[in-house]
Amino acid sequence: MMSTKAPRMSADERREAILQAATRAFARGGYHGTSTDAVAKEAGVSQPYVVRMFGTKLELFLEVFQRAVGGIREAFAAVVDDPAFDPASEDGRERMGQAYTELLQDHAFLQVMMHGFSAGGIDEIAAAARSCMGEVFATIRRTGWSDEEVRDFIAYGMLLNVMVSMRALEHLEPDDPLAPLTACAFGDAVELLESPA
Repeated sequence: MMSTKAPRMSADERREAILQAATRAFARGGYHGTSTDAVAKEAGVSQPYVVRMFGTKLELFLEVFQRAVGGIREAFAAVVDDPAFDPASEDGRERMGQAYTELLQDHAFLQVMMHGFSAGGIDEIAAAARSCMGEVFATIRRTGWSDEEVRDFIAYGMLLNVMVSMRALEHLEPDDPLAPLTACAFGDAVELLESPA
């Protein structure tokens, strides 16, 4: 019986596979609790290969973090750049909210973002977080909304982040004191987000 060899991955495909594995690993353990060895095991490659491809753990985390927050910026830009988008309408606001709700289905992305925002004690991560948040703010500002409206939109998104991160959606029992806030915050999106991705 002849065996067929699996197709060889290109360097770009290997890089992408490691970034996805790093996203899962950092989502579980955060920056401090994840080693390049853990990323390598998640990716099914050697630790020296991860280091050779990405450099230090910090460089790898920054790439994963910036990619996650960049996904938010890109999702909002896609809505804002749509010629049919009307930022003044209720539908326009709903479209911006829906773009973010869809991102929240990827719990690994969300956890990486939360870990990045909370690792401000590391200068490079704090600088990346400030830069990324500034880019998101500038993108949403392109709607023409006031700075206060953009602030409120981002603050609401951060509330959703925290609630998903602490798995509030898994505890919607009527006797849970957080259930009314969870239901109010997520509205119709509760069913969409209840099962982790």
